[in-house]
Amino acid sequence: MYDVEGRNALLRGNASLPGGAVQLRASHDVKEQEGEVSVRTRLGDPSYRLEISSLVPYSGLPRATLHFPIGQVSVEERTNEEDQKMLSVYGIAKTDFLDGILTAQYNENDLNLRYCYKDNELTLVPSVSLPSNAVSLDFKRRFGSSDKLSYHFNFDTDEWNAVYKHTIGKNYKLKAGYDSEVRVGWASIWAGQEEGKAKTAPMKMKVQFMLQVPQDNIRNPSLLFRVKKSLPTFAPYNVAIKSLSYTTCFLAFVVLLSPKA
Repeated sequence: MYDVEGRNALLRGNASLPGGAVQLRASHDVKEQEGEVSVRTRLGDPSYRLEISSLVPYSGLPRATLHFPIGQVSVEERTNEEDQKMLSVYGIAKTDFLDGILTAQYNENDLNLRYCYKDNELTLVPSVSLPSNAVSLDFKRRFGSSDKLSYHFNFDTDEWNAVYKHTIGKNYKLKAGYDSEVRVGWASIWAGQEEGKAKTAPMKMKVQFMLQVPQDNIRNPSLLFRVKKSLPTFAPYNVAIKSLSYTTCFLAFVVLLSPKA
């Protein structure tokens, strides 16, 4: 694969023994002068595989990963804050549970248990982290095809946030929410698909207006303005400007509602 703009090539290759019991894969970034080599083999049952991989040039012990039907476990060498090398264990497993999916993720002595239930209207995601005992809850509810409520609550800090979204067609979206951590309520309107590209929006432009109201100073709201405009390609000068993004928040639009005398 060749990146014309970056003038770089990514080389990839693979080979396997007859029957596919052992597979060899390699990749190399020409510009960065680095790559990775891995060997994967089946352990009797095809659903159990062992993979050994190493960076090139060599920078430490290779990473070993065991793949099994519901997840994987990896062991690799890492450097801690004191520049000491140590073995690190990472693992993840998923299984069906009570009409949802239960996920256990382990990373450097931290275990996160997460359950996700989802249907056409409701999404419920409670999670707990050990040993910190941090518990959180995510809740999403759809009201038809154009309205959606999202809510997140941290039980250990009592912090929460909520967002309500209403879409009008494909190119307009109204959003309102509150974040207890920063104690700010807000409302915004998007013209042009929020997650889409500017060149596919009407007039090849995306516009957002947002009003923020601090809970501790409701008389001093802030109006923020953002524009993303797709510009044409200037072929005669061999210059391609894909998009121009004004992410400047015009705090000059701050509305000062001082109390009347």
